[in-house]
Amino acid sequence: MTAGEALALPGGKLPDGVIAALVDGKPVDLAHRLETDARVAPVTFDMPEGKDVYRHSSAHIMAQAVKDLFPTAKLTIGPPIEEGFYYDFAYERPFTPEDLEKIEARIREIIKADKPFQRSEMSREKAIEFFRQRGEDYKCELIQGFEDPSVSMYDQGGLIDLCRGPHVPSTGHIHAIKLLTSAGAYWRGDERNPMLQRIYGTSFPTKELLDAYLHKLEEIKKRDHRKLGKELDLISVTDEIGPGLILWLPKGSIVRLQIENFWREQHQQHGYALVYSPHVARLDLWKTSGHTEYYRENMFATMKVEASDYQLKPMNCPFHIMMYKTHLRSYRDLPLRYAELGTVYRYERSGVLHGLMRVRGFTQDDAHLFCRPDQLEEEVARVLDFTFFVLKTFGFSDYQVFVSTKPEKAVGSEEEWKQATGALEAALKGRGVAFSVDAGEGVFYGPKIDIKIKDVLGRSWQCSTVQVDFNNPERFGLEFVGEDGHTHRPIMIHRALMGSIERFFGILIEHHAGAFPTWLAPVQAVAIAITDKHAEYAKKVVHRLTAAGYRVEADLRSEKMGLKIREAEKAKVPYMLVAGDREMQDGTLSVRTRGGANAGTMTVEAFLEHLRNDVEGRGLAGIPPVQ
Repeated sequence: MTAGEALALPGGKLPDGVIAALVDGKPVDLAHRLETDARVAPVTFDMPEGKDVYRHSSAHIMAQAVKDLFPTAKLTIGPPIEEGFYYDFAYERPFTPEDLEKIEARIREIIKADKPFQRSEMSREKAIEFFRQRGEDYKCELIQGFEDPSVSMYDQGGLIDLCRGPHVPSTGHIHAIKLLTSAGAYWRGDERNPMLQRIYGTSFPTKELLDAYLHKLEEIKKRDHRKLGKELDLISVTDEIGPGLILWLPKGSIVRLQIENFWREQHQQHGYALVYSPHVARLDLWKTSGHTEYYRENMFATMKVEASDYQLKPMNCPFHIMMYKTHLRSYRDLPLRYAELGTVYRYERSGVLHGLMRVRGFTQDDAHLFCRPDQLEEEVARVLDFTFFVLKTFGFSDYQVFVSTKPEKAVGSEEEWKQATGALEAALKGRGVAFSVDAGEGVFYGPKIDIKIKDVLGRSWQCSTVQVDFNNPERFGLEFVGEDGHTHRPIMIHRALMGSIERFFGILIEHHAGAFPTWLAPVQAVAIAITDKHAEYAKKVVHRLTAAGYRVEADLRSEKMGLKIREAEKAKVPYMLVAGDREMQDGTLSVRTRGGANAGTMTVEAFLEHLRNDVEGRGLAGIPPVQ
């Protein structure tokens, strides 16, 4: 389009679903007038930019409704977020569910009024005075932090709010909106600041899309690992021990043991040396690694031991570096691959702790590889193959891959960054893996690959990462003797396949809805005696199966069989083995599978063979469908 044209003239007909525009790639309002010739493209809700515009506008409508009903509430910020939006208000009390119903009713009235979103600009000084007169102290504070001489605001016929935009053309463009919950939140996320009242919501172009999303939320609640972790007797968190510190109960420990055994077995097969390191070290080690400089706020306080300061470890990497330094290394020794299930401790604020997903003490699925520069691409490729194999084994085959490149503040030369980034991209391309580039989002010490897995509900989880490090080999003076007889600097790769055991376990619980595949299940089968006279036969069945190495229990209670089966299903046991008169006489079992299916009658040895195939194949049929 050419300069001077408006993207959408008043009364002009727009294509269905267009709510904003991209001008040379930048989202703008449809009322925007071009200052120069530009490439223009429509924005719809189906696009990431469209979802942001739609839900940001929804947040403004909600803010207007709150101000109409609660005039003393002060405005702060209201951004779009993944799958929704929120707005924070300074108000004297928390908002109740009844308040949310009233706000939602007022939102519907505002949408029906179909008032236009109108953008205007004002100098910083005038804007501060404008909001000061309205008692909006938080808006004044925000504007004072801006560097631009002018700010933009939006008037929607009942609320004038500070905002960069863009927005939908009018309030009537929002069709299906739902307020979800309210919670406390500190101003600017700082616990030293006042507590605000946050309202979360979501919005969609159609009621059908909204209903589908609300159904998904119900499924998420049913699968919540904190709920299932308690119901299935897997984990516990208590105030007496402290927030963010997990107790692994016997059944949870069994699942964890299977994960760790698989991890160790596979690492040994993939050429890694398994190592162990202490939980504490002298503070000087963390000074050398740079953690005290770059990571101090996430580290626990130091402890004094014999006049020296010691630190609980937040990372395992410095220990693996010191292992490398125990010998003079030759180019023939490389690559070296150290792997450790290393427990680390990080100070997370109480407000962000969340079950197993965000904790203060956790075990990292950690490894560090030391290689020559010419080995980098091959080592990254090996890590990728290993990662995808492990993820698939646990039921994850849908994922997104990102390559993060050099940030503004970084160590290492341009040549090193170019070589390392090229090696990451070449390894991905060589395996036909599609990826996106996160420009400037690499860590300061090198570029990285991040892999986000998608669970059965379509949610993304960051677990696997591959990071190239120029910094630590330099800081610790790592060397190897090259083929030329001179010393050279190795490249270090930080690598995690699952991330932390705790978080991965939480994801597994929710992905499988607690119904783990048989190889992971804490109890793989339960033998159910119909009456007391069948108890001895059930015991013999259990003895045979446990002797073969499987996790099998007997239910010998004097209860009705239907109750026993229901309780076994509630406990997510993969197999129920019913033993009655006929089974005892014929040496067979009536086999039921989790979910109520009848697998028929089979001999004990036939079931043992079936169980063996299920476990050794690590079958993933246990993933329940989303209802």
